[in-house]
Amino acid sequence: MPLPNDCLLFGFEPKLTNEQRIYVDSIFDKSLTFVNAPSGSGKTTLAVACAKLLGKDLIYIFAPVEEKKMGFRPGNQQEKEMEYLQPLKDALLEIGEEPERVIHSENNIDNQKNGTVWVYPKSHIFARGTNIKDCVVIISESQNFTRGELKKILTRIHDTCTVIVEGHTGQCDLPDPSKSGFNAYIEHFTGEDYVSVCELSRNFRGRISRKADELQW
Repeated sequence: MPLPNDCLLFGFEPKLTNEQRIYVDSIFDKSLTFVNAPSGSGKTTLAVACAKLLGKDLIYIFAPVEEKKMGFRPGNQQEKEMEYLQPLKDALLEIGEEPERVIHSENNIDNQKNGTVWVYPKSHIFARGTNIKDCVVIISESQNFTRGELKKILTRIHDTCTVIVEGHTGQCDLPDPSKSGFNAYIEHFTGEDYVSVCELSRNFRGRISRKADELQW
């Protein structure tokens, strides 16, 4: 089920690069899409836009790579994790959604009652023993997940889901980047007929961001 020709994807469709179009079509056509892309390439915004069009709840999963420090900061777990949600909030704003109205939180009970909530952010810590069914799943910055953490998430997902695993092999924040599971799982799933591996190469933020991204460790 590729993106319909008459769908403007919140205004993005006429301006999509060929790489972005392949990525968007994969989200509609495949159960599992990996996207290896630098910052500023639109991977999160397009994934959230597709999730909205697919009409299912969105589970946005992130890795709190500073989680050992988070316990010493004020606030509950959800408040400590808010800093990891900025890419999600930016993407929602890009498609005309108000994050405060659509993101599930302990503070928006009224919005949950009136049915405007459809986005559920969670750290990977929540996943042990759960089932993830009939929703869109975005695993954000997945280069910051270890193999075990990605396995914990992916083994909880039912075939009724559409899954986008987004990351960039060039920007890993783990103390030991060799423990990242992102590239390992790309290789593991490559060749399956329900899976697509996409790459986005263009950074739209501008020359400063593009130049900074060129530096190799």
